[in-house]
Parts: sequence; structure tokens; C-alpha cells
Amino acid sequence: MKLKYNLLKEDKNTKARLGEIITKYGTFKTPMFMPVGTEATVKTLAVEELKGVKAGIILSNTYHLWLRPGEDIVNKAGGLHEFMKWNGPILTDSGGYQVFSLAKPKDITEEGVKFKNHLNGDSLFLTPEKSIQIQNKLDSDIAMSFDECPPANETHEYMEKSVLRTLRWALRGKKVHNNPNQCLFGIVQGGAYEDLRKLSATKTVEMDFDGYSIGGVANDGENKDMMYKAMDYSVPYLPKDKLRYLMGVGEPIDIIEGVIRGIDIFDCVSPTRLARHGHAMTKYGKINIKNSKYKEDFSRLSDDCDCYTCRMGYSKAYIRHLIVANETLGARLLSIHNIRFLIKLTEDLRECIEKGNILEYKEQFIKDYYKTEKKAYGDYNPNLK
Repeated sequence: MKLKYNLLKEDKNTKARLGEIITKYGTFKTPMFMPVGTEATVKTLAVEELKGVKAGIILSNTYHLWLRPGEDIVNKAGGLHEFMKWNGPILTDSGGYQVFSLAKPKDITEEGVKFKNHLNGDSLFLTPEKSIQIQNKLDSDIAMSFDECPPANETHEYMEKSVLRTLRWALRGKKVHNNPNQCLFGIVQGGAYEDLRKLSATKTVEMDFDGYSIGGVANDGENKDMMYKAMDYSVPYLPKDKLRYLMGVGEPIDIIEGVIRGIDIFDCVSPTRLARHGHAMTKYGKINIKNSKYKEDFSRLSDDCDCYTCRMGYSKAYIRHLIVANETLGARLLSIHNIRFLIKLTEDLRECIEKGNILEYKEQFIKDYYKTEKKAYGDYNPNLK
């Protein structure tokens, strides 16, 4: 069964939308944050803990799973769901972002991309067809087209060539996609250039994918202004009856701004990465648990959080001890908390769309979370049309 998307409600004052994703695993509401399980695991967490933070879709990485254990082994295991024992929807990215971070410009050709295996230095070659074939075998619920991921500050001339190449690659990948239970998404590129975003979006939509992603917003050279322009220039050309996915974005204000601009699903490695470095996300901003002031702080991370870490009453002092002692449990407890924080954020945004007060929520969130950066975030009002 291929997943389906239903648009339930549009906000009157913004482009925010409330929707639902119907899958064989159940129905999931959007907007949604998707935890990243790069190598068929969200770092340090078991699937029961992912259910505990109310995760819906999780994301895995085609490039990393291609290298190890290999798509054939995953396929023999019965697919990615059975391999990792996750009874819920999975999205696999195309591997393009990782490949282009390893490749040199001269190694990008019309046929595909040559690059070095980051594990052992072997020469590899990935094409649009190969990326889709790997994802077919992984048997994820959503596969992504193979796209070029140039730095966001590339010239218009180069970006135009890149967009046209990505369009050709998308068509090639679509032709070989043969998993009837798997959706295939097209990716809109074009940097912060309005004409190229329009070109990319309209031509990608003409290919009639199952959903659409806005890419190139978490690449080198990108800033918040460019990110928001990329959404503003892309969303108007995407169909209302299909999912919209903003790739690689997990900063809270960016999720809020994305929802306001009409995005449905988000993903990012940030909550687990922050956790491994001792950072916790709270209503009143990020805290560095390694700070000495938490050495004798026996309060919970957050009094208004319903995650396992906070419900069990694990103190800042204890978690600090675990992180400083390099005990894995520390990163695990913080990962549970941080992922739940972002999922709860999208739950709150869904409620705001129902009530029609998302702009008021955004202003209050900025005051609470970014209180030391109030001026920097005070002018984040989109040009709503």
C-alpha cells in the first residue's frame, strides 16, 4: 500500500496547512518532524523509544546503507522495516547530499557522480538509476529522486545548469522506479534564484511525482534569508494535494517558518547531534548541560516536557555526569528529550492551525526560546500573499 496524503485545513492568515498521511501502519498528522536514522537506527535509540517520543516517519540514508551493510542484505532481511524492526513509515533520501559533499566538481557528469568511499577510499559511481534501484531494494515507503546539491551561493549560470541536470536525472530515476508500494518524490532546486526555483518546481511537477521536496536549503553557503526565499519561490508552484518536504531543516524557528510557508514534513540530525555534545532543547532555549552550573542542579531538563527523560525525573546533574563521563546513556536521554521537543513543536503547530493563532505562537516562541537573540529573530515575518 502506497501512502496517501489528505489536506484537511489551510490557515486563513498564512500558508500553513493541516494534513494527514495515511499508511498501512496508521494515519499520521502533519506538520511533522521526522527523526533521522542514517544507518537504519536513530543514534542510541531503540524503536520502542522512538514510539515513545511519538515519531511518525523516520528517515534513513541511501548512501550509507549502500556502503554497509548493502542494499542486497537489507532486501534479504525483508526490507528496511523488518531489518530494523520499525513498524512505521520510512523515508530514504537519495544519497545525493552525501555524494556531492565527497565529490569534486569535475567528477559530476551527465551520467552520474564519481567520488571516493569515505570509509576506505574506494572509487564509487552513483547514477540516478542506481540510487532509485538501491531505494527500491531498501523498500522504504518514500524514495527520493537523485539530485545535484550545489552550494547555495553558486552563480546563476552554474545553478541553471544544475537545475536542468537534476530535472533530467529525476526523469531517468522515475523511469526505473519499480516498487509499487513505494512513493517517489521529486526535488526542487535552484538556490535563492526566483526564476530557477519556478523553473525547477514547474518542470518537476509536470513529471507527476507522489510528493515534492524543496532541496538546497541546508547546503554550504546557505543562510536563513536564502532558505526562506527558496521556500517562497517554490511553494506556489507545488500542488496542494501532495506532501511538501523541506530537507535537512531542524532549527525550531526554521520549522515554524517552514510551516507558515506551507511545508508539511521536516527532518534533521540536529536533535541527536546536539545530544551527543551535551545540549538540550527547552522551551526557554538550548542549554549546555556540561556547564558547571548544572553540577548540583537536581531539577529536570524541563517541567513542561512529557518525554521519558523528564517524566522519569532524571536531573540535569545526573545527565551532566553521564555526558562528562562519556557514558552513552547521557546522549540517549538527551536524544529522547530533543527529538520529543521537535515533535511536540510540530504538534503545537498543528493545534495552532486548528485555532488560527500560528503567528501569535511564533512571536511567543521567539521571545521564549531566542530570548538572547530577540533582535535577530524579531523581523522574521514572511511576505504572505
